[in-house]
Amino acid sequence: VQLQASGGGLVQAGGSLRLSCVVSGLTFNIYDVGWYRQAPGKQRELVAAISTSGRTNYADSVKGRFTISRDNAKNTVSLQMNSLKPEDTAVYYCNAVHRVLKKYEYWGQGTEVTVSS
Repeated sequence: VQLQASGGGLVQAGGSLRLSCVVSGLTFNIYDVGWYRQAPGKQRELVAAISTSGRTNYADSVKGRFTISRDNAKNTVSLQMNSLKPEDTAVYYCNAVHRVLKKYEYWGQGTEVTVSS
């Protein structure tokens, strides 16, 4: 199983980035997928998730600014990030977990997002 994340980079506050994660080696449409982030010195936290049925869940800190989507035909989960703030600076990880058998959980390698003020 591989989760290949891309799209991170350096952006000014107020700018936008789009993260993508291509998943291979599993049956994508039976996995809930999402994005987590970890800032220096902090614990990893959920940013956004989307279930197999398309139900979404967002951290309060990103509601209204970030949008998660999935393309089951392309085995891809994306995160559109708008109105970025310096506090969004972190390494972002994509995650896939089986919709029933939660022990089947996989992580991508992370992509770094830096927002300058």
